[in-house]
Amino acid sequence: MKKIFTACLGTETNTFASIPTGHGLFEETCLFRKGSYGKNVPMFGAPLAVWRARAEAKGWQVVESLCAFAQPAGRTVKKVYEAFRDEIISDLKAAMPVDAVFLSMHGAMVAEGYDDCESDLLAHVRKVVGPDVPVGVELDLHCNIGDGTMRDATVLVLFKEYPHVDVSDRADDLFTVMEGAIEGRTKPVMAAWDCRMIGVFHTTRQPMRGFVDKLMAMEGKDGVLSLSVAHGFPWSDIREMSSKLIAVTDGDRPKAERLAKELGQEFFAMREATQPPYVTLGAAMARVSSHNLPKPMVLADVSDNAGGGAASDSTYILKALLDGQVKDAAIAMFWDPGAVKLAFEVGEGAELDIRLGGKLGPQSGEPIDARAKVLKLEKDVFIQFGGARKGTNPIGDVAALQIEGVTVIVNSKRSQCHSLDCFTKLGVDPSTKKVVVVKSMQHFHAAYAPIASEVVYVAAPGALVPDWSLLPYTKVDKAQWPFVAQPKHA
Repeated sequence: MKKIFTACLGTETNTFASIPTGHGLFEETCLFRKGSYGKNVPMFGAPLAVWRARAEAKGWQVVESLCAFAQPAGRTVKKVYEAFRDEIISDLKAAMPVDAVFLSMHGAMVAEGYDDCESDLLAHVRKVVGPDVPVGVELDLHCNIGDGTMRDATVLVLFKEYPHVDVSDRADDLFTVMEGAIEGRTKPVMAAWDCRMIGVFHTTRQPMRGFVDKLMAMEGKDGVLSLSVAHGFPWSDIREMSSKLIAVTDGDRPKAERLAKELGQEFFAMREATQPPYVTLGAAMARVSSHNLPKPMVLADVSDNAGGGAASDSTYILKALLDGQVKDAAIAMFWDPGAVKLAFEVGEGAELDIRLGGKLGPQSGEPIDARAKVLKLEKDVFIQFGGARKGTNPIGDVAALQIEGVTVIVNSKRSQCHSLDCFTKLGVDPSTKKVVVVKSMQHFHAAYAPIASEVVYVAAPGALVPDWSLLPYTKVDKAQWPFVAQPKHA
């Protein structure tokens, strides 16, 4: 009987963010051991559940270790990363011998003293299992892939969709590729091509939609086992930050190298056409003032996305709505535990003077001082991811406040606005509003596009401002697009 070992450890680190990633943030987001979540699979544990089901269906034994994921923030505390890494390695040693290792990681985890946590963990895993045991890794497409990861992983399979509605599907793909290796039917070999560019690549629009569809159509044919696009995570000031094309073939390394380069060149050629149509805050407000369609205009506050490490307490768009006296608007979610506590103190239906947001530093703007009515209160709220992605995410205690013409959702556990649940669980129907603001970069799209007259991506100030020239990089190789128009490729 075959035996596989599985574990999850990850977060997406914004090295420019001021919020430290410590043990408490992992505990608050996702921290389980040996499958202790049971049937209530957390969003970040979805790959582990897929691998367990696939393995047990074959009669294989599964040894599951840590399932730890933290809401994106700043660098992970050194002792926290090392403790989690060492726990996984200890469990792996106890499970030996194993026929394969499956790891779910993000690909952009940075800890104090470790710019590339994924490569570090993989090096420790490889040291335990030796050179011949297959090691498969599922990564978020917003990963920065280091040399160590390419050296020590047997197979990398990345999410293909942004928003990430395909996490379980890609876990399934990874198991299929690894299954062939475990049973000796295939011999996966990998190659990567550095595209020498950074950007944001929505797969909901062309030309990325067609490119991803092309990659998927090529997989499983002519010895091509897997194809992945690493979009990179531009808010990581590390040497490895870049986008890559990864090809996995059955025993044919030259073919993998050729495919990675050819497809990487095709991806690079789309660089300008793929970038989101960001607008300034002023331009967005001008569009709001002329909006008179029955469906809401959805504004994405991309620069204050908790899913990329931002504080989610920036006030720039809320202030603009209030200054413009915009009526019938709603915004989600402000991370302000203090404001939530005060709202619970006075109760539903009451009014209070409140200072909202603007607490985590200059990137958050000035706090809003206002008279607010408490519309609705809920404790221990969980929200679903929008669209087809499964799993829930805790957002803590939540209050719906009315400030002049704007309904503001305020929560105690930092999270981006994944789904309509951010509003509907507080009794607010966003489809009836004139303007809906979501603090999210793209994961909102699956849920909000169907109710929107149009989606506007607003490049307001904030920790995730999508203007790379404003970021104070010290380690990133800036000899890539868009810093240079025509970077040199290997």
